[in-house]
Formats: sequence, C-alpha cells, structure tokens
Amino acid sequence: MTPDTESLSKSQRALAWIRERILAHEFAPGYRLVLGSIAEQLEMSVVPVREAIRQLEAEGLVTFERNVGARVAMIEPSEYGDTMQTLGLLEAAATALSAGTTTPEDLTRARQINDQLTEELAVRDPHEFTALNRQLHAILIHRCPNPRLLELVEAEWAKLSYLRDSTFSFVPQRATDSALEHEEIIQLIETSAPAVQIEDAARRHRMGTLHAYLSIEHPETSPELFDALTHTGDSR
Repeated sequence: MTPDTESLSKSQRALAWIRERILAHEFAPGYRLVLGSIAEQLEMSVVPVREAIRQLEAEGLVTFERNVGARVAMIEPSEYGDTMQTLGLLEAAATALSAGTTTPEDLTRARQINDQLTEELAVRDPHEFTALNRQLHAILIHRCPNPRLLELVEAEWAKLSYLRDSTFSFVPQRATDSALEHEEIIQLIETSAPAVQIEDAARRHRMGTLHAYLSIEHPETSPELFDALTHTGDSR
C-alpha cells in the first residue's frame, strides 16, 4: 500500500520521511520536530512539512503544544489495546469489501506468505513474523474499493508499529493460531463466503492477538475491560 516515491507530492514525501523515523524510534517519544530543520533536510519549504505534521497529529503519532510546537507523541500503555481494537474493526471491513474482487493469484501469494509464517514459527523471529503478517493482510485488503478505509488501516498499522515493534515478541505462542486463522480467512474468500462471515473471521483474528497479549502482559486487566476490548459482537 506504499506509493512509488517518485509519484508522491512534497507533503506526502515529508509525511513518509517523518513517519519512518518515528516508527524506527530515531525520533523518540517527546522528540521536538523543528519544521525548518526538517524542510532544510528534505530541500523543500516548511508548508508541505507543516501539512505532514498535521496528518501525523491526526494519526496520533505527533502532538502539538502551544509555545512548544510539534513533538513525537508519548506512549500511553492503554493506547495499544485501543489501536488493536480499532485496527481489527477497520481491517475486517476492508477484508470483506476486498473479498469479491480478490484474485486466485492474490490468494496463492497470501498462502505462500502464510507458509513462510509457519516456517518462522520454528526460528521464532517475531519481527520477521510481524513483517510477513503485515504483507499477508495487505494482500487481503488491497482491492478494497474504499481508499479512505485503506488510509485508515495504514494509519492504524503505523500507530501499532510505533507502540510495539512486534506483538509476537510478547506472545510467541499466539503465532501458531494466527497462521491457522489466516488459512481460515483465505478459505472463506476462496469459497465466496458471505461478506459478513469473512468480516467476522478477520475481526476475531485480530482480537485473538489482543486477547493473548492482554492475558500475558496485563493479567491485572479487569474482566469488564478485557471483554470490552476483545469483544467481536455477533455475526449479524
């Protein structure tokens, strides 16, 4: 879902450049983003940089304080659960909308990546697993006819990467179930299952990872909050 760099506008290039450094933690939480300095490095005026900062503020990666300026957002522990829940809802909808035009070639590629994910279970490389996992989901949603929905999914993926470099570092045992659930979603798309069924499976998949994370990293989470964060609802 990443556009060709040469086709990007100046504000899009600035957005990609700043976001990349935030996600790599080169610009750490609290880091002050000086528009003039960034513009000079990118050899552009401050106008497109300002536009990029506003977009990153909307995504929650940047905060703006009066008399201080733009800073990389601080990490709040509760944000991970909120982001995972939001991503689950958005990604599930995008998967269901994309399903009708997903090609056999798309599904073949998705299965190839899922096979790689299964192999990664043996070496336990959570960062590689996360990268492959994202590639697989990108294939399953990239034919979604709603470009705004895809933008929102991309923004939540970016926020998730900022909050946790790899969830599977914390819950490696979740990887096996994740690969099996991928195959379930692929089979539903392959057999032209109802969109609501595909959406439900994709949402349950994302919430399963959140459920596993909360149960290990935050066992003190109240049952009510736990259920609220991971609840997937009925299949309508």
